[in-house]
Amino acid sequence: MEKDKEVKHLMLSKGMSVGELIDGFGYTAFNSRRIADAVDIYEEMIETGARKFFGLAGAMVPAGMKNIISDMIDWGWIDVLVTTGANLTHDLIEAFGCHHYLRSSSEPEKDAEFRREGINRIYDVFLRDEAFITLETNLWEIFEDIGEKGKDISISGLMREVGSRIEDEDSIIRRAYEKDVPIFCPALADSIFGLQAWMYGQTHHLSVNAFADMREFSDLCFESDKSGVTIVGGGVPKNFIFQSMLLNPDAGFDYAIQITMDRVETGGLSGASLEEAVSWGKIKESGRRVVVYSDATIVLPLICASLVDRMNKR
Repeated sequence: MEKDKEVKHLMLSKGMSVGELIDGFGYTAFNSRRIADAVDIYEEMIETGARKFFGLAGAMVPAGMKNIISDMIDWGWIDVLVTTGANLTHDLIEAFGCHHYLRSSSEPEKDAEFRREGINRIYDVFLRDEAFITLETNLWEIFEDIGEKGKDISISGLMREVGSRIEDEDSIIRRAYEKDVPIFCPALADSIFGLQAWMYGQTHHLSVNAFADMREFSDLCFESDKSGVTIVGGGVPKNFIFQSMLLNPDAGFDYAIQITMDRVETGGLSGASLEEAVSWGKIKESGRRVVVYSDATIVLPLICASLVDRMNKR
């Protein structure tokens, strides 16, 4: 039986780094200790050379998390990215020179006024209609440049083609292209990006094959001796990553981290526990795993900053 670990009351000090703070979390309870466990697991994924799958749901790019994701790709902390079309849409909007702006979240009564003014609200963030016009103009130019190669293209292939034509080096899509990190977006049609691709394809040579990525993704799941997954939110990226493990009864992730605010009681996948995933064979029984029940815009930067601190010390 594991020896009891004594609670150590958190001590703050002047000049304390984020890494030192998170190390202190490891001797506290509830979600603070879960954050410390997540850092330990991610660090082990990096050190063991596990293939690192990363599922990104939620409005993380509008919320200001874009550079964290692109830096994680740059540092080799993400090997395979599965995300929503919405995050890719907003990444492109910023890559094409538009921006997201802050707005009070306590003004829902003004939403009808925002509509008349051409303002689109995402909780406490907004962007103007002009951003989507810029997106359409630039995307169609890229689609035209892709030309004949777009006749029957996979979603990940489309991401590579688009990434090679973006100049913004901070773009997630651009950084993934440069680092040869595949981007999978199984629900691309559920986004403005997907809507634009479909509209262009009505009159031009662009036909995106939604099933073409299945073999490549399955191969990535089974080619590595060790593999780990980090899920931000849940939704389609979570299921797409996990479902491939069902194809091999001897597979299952060695490591798993999830950051979510959803609960298990609703029966939805986003709140499903990682222990439940063990029952399906998606995670190995011996796999290290932790769920942090908190806002990803708080937890993800803390995990990454702590990892940066640890890596720099070494």
